Amino acid sequence: METSKNSTNTSLFQWLGLLEDSDQPSDSTPPRVITLLASILEKMIQKNKKPHHTRHNKDDEITMFHGSKAPSMSIYRYTERIHRYAQCSPACFVTAFAYILRYLQRPEATSTPRRRLTSLNVHRLLITSLLVAAKFLERKCYNNAYYAKIGGVSTEEMNTLERTFLFDVDFRLNITTETFEKHCLMLQRETVPCDSRKLRTVLGEISCGCQAI
Repeated sequence: METSKNSTNTSLFQWLGLLEDSDQPSDSTPPRVITLLASILEKMIQKNKKPHHTRHNKDDEITMFHGSKAPSMSIYRYTERIHRYAQCSPACFVTAFAYILRYLQRPEATSTPRRRLTSLNVHRLLITSLLVAAKFLERKCYNNAYYAKIGGVSTEEMNTLERTFLFDVDFRLNITTETFEKHCLMLQRETVPCDSRKLRTVLGEISCGCQAI
């Protein structure tokens, strides 16, 4: 049973592009995880949009990750840019996805405004979560000034974003094997677990049918 599970996970990791392929040149098409991450983030944003658009909803928390207007660069192009220049491993993108969901979640008893992923905050959350993931997972990582250039922000802002993000997730950076595998499956299926009410709230209004988000 364990051997079968390991084989399944290996196939999944290969499919996502998390495992190095010696037959594949380094400058080839980005791993599939890049496309899937960009896709699921975009769908989360679409789910969070109101029928009658307003700049900010009074029930939503406005943070320093919010810009005054949405960047012109698409989420996919931005994610692919980070992958190309930061040269962090594909596993960092899965971990960054887990961090973003961790950031968006709020304790059920809290009375503070809810956090939603929108076109105004997704780019800053993405570059920040990937910076944090790379520092946590990689032996070598570019510094904040370099990530700031990749992300299109100042070094000072990058430093502040990182510090704020770490406090907002309570420095909970450890990702268990099970958690990593769960987020890999979410990226593969682009679905939300039906038994996770809190997660469904974060990802948007999802009917309990494990439908694609």
